Amino acid sequence: MVTHIQLFIDSLFQPKKLAAYRVLPIGKVIQYVFILIAIVTIFAFIQFLTGVSETAIQFKGLRQYVKDIQWLLYPFALFLLFFTSTVLLFVRISIYSAIGALLLKLLKRRGEYRHMWRTTAFAITWSTLLSILFSFLSISSWVATVVSSILTIVLLIFASLNYPKLAKSKF
Repeated sequence: MVTHIQLFIDSLFQPKKLAAYRVLPIGKVIQYVFILIAIVTIFAFIQFLTGVSETAIQFKGLRQYVKDIQWLLYPFALFLLFFTSTVLLFVRISIYSAIGALLLKLLKRRGEYRHMWRTTAFAITWSTLLSILFSFLSISSWVATVVSSILTIVLLIFASLNYPKLAKSKF
């Protein structure tokens, strides 16, 4: 059985294997997606912590207020970051999967939306890691979205080319 580390490495450096992972059990794919979500949530929470610290230093009253409610603020923020990261990543995977299913039809390849969803779950790894990097580098969200989208679609094209061809009709 394939480990999550092997899936991570292959999704970064082996775009041909993305098509092969369409046959993985959905449970394994969902586990991988939640590992990505955990990574995004941890980095977003670190940004939140450093952002609150910088803001709290500027305002003396705010510093005391944050200190008083941090037992409530931090767990709630972590939950909210996890929830929003989960929703956003699943929506992105679903949208790219629809684009991938259209690519399969255009390239005359055999596959279904569910296969492309699994492939997209791995193809989105680069995009997810780049979004973390772009947030630390303060790159415009518009630029980050365009770069991530192009990269994911290119990976889906490479993966789609490795799907089996449609059988020719006898009629």
